[in-house]
Amino acid sequence: MSATPNSSPLKLTVICPVFNEAESLPVFLERFNAVRDALSDRYSVDLLFTNNASTDNSLELIKNWRKEKTYIYFVTLSKNAGYQISMECGLRSATGDLFAFIDVDCEDPPEMLIDFVRAFESERCDIVYGERVDREENFLLKSGRKFFYRLLKRIADDEVVLDMAEFSLFTREVRDAIVQETTAYPFIRASIGRVGFKRKGIAYKRGKRVAGKSNFNAQRLAGFALAAMFASSSLPLILPIKLLPIALIIVGTLAVWRIVEPSRWIDAVIIFVVAAFLMSSIAFISIYTRRSYRNSMGRPNYFISEAESCLQ
Repeated sequence: MSATPNSSPLKLTVICPVFNEAESLPVFLERFNAVRDALSDRYSVDLLFTNNASTDNSLELIKNWRKEKTYIYFVTLSKNAGYQISMECGLRSATGDLFAFIDVDCEDPPEMLIDFVRAFESERCDIVYGERVDREENFLLKSGRKFFYRLLKRIADDEVVLDMAEFSLFTREVRDAIVQETTAYPFIRASIGRVGFKRKGIAYKRGKRVAGKSNFNAQRLAGFALAAMFASSSLPLILPIKLLPIALIIVGTLAVWRIVEPSRWIDAVIIFVVAAFLMSSIAFISIYTRRSYRNSMGRPNYFISEAESCLQ
């Protein structure tokens, strides 16, 4: 996919999820405009904000910019449906030849979009993504992230691209492949890895947000990790089967010990092991059953309450 001298320039649509980012938006737009100017000789660059029902004045800022800059569009969800669904909405709403994801907090530098485009042009990649080799976090949190994603790669049903998030650029063919998925639990970075295509990572250090306060806390990070696991792997569903021989050996050994040396403590341990095995098995089955049930309902993940977007 490339533009020729006699053809129209390729259209690049940058999708930017927004939730209460009024402080970060002006800084982001200034940096984005510099990127857009650098690419304007070869690309028609649009910016699509997916407003996840912000409660501050983020939408007002975007609307004011839209009056002056016709390349800015927005889609507002009827409620806060979450980061992943906000990105799904952007993918399904945007048009173009190339698409990119970036967050408004500038932790992923907008200037790297130029590097993404260069890699797309020089190496004919379908997906170019930011490879997070370092970030502005304490050692324990960084180590925990690396361990989790490497564990996820080992247990995932499909390929997991290490150190990749949604910060990426990809072709229309990749976008079309991703949106074929119909799930109540979208996880875009897993989908990007699952669809295949030719990929290239560009290493960078993720910075600190330029303004405002992060919407992520320890509870949301834990929820994000669980969502990633359940979206990428079915191992928890079959884990009870794999652990059954070990559980039987433990319970059998304790039962023999109980016969040789009667003790209520051994009884308690046996009950605990059996209960833990059964309860964890039921919990995993319940989680996946719930996910299957919600997927089978076929309900839309989001509703749009207001839009000025490039749908045509």
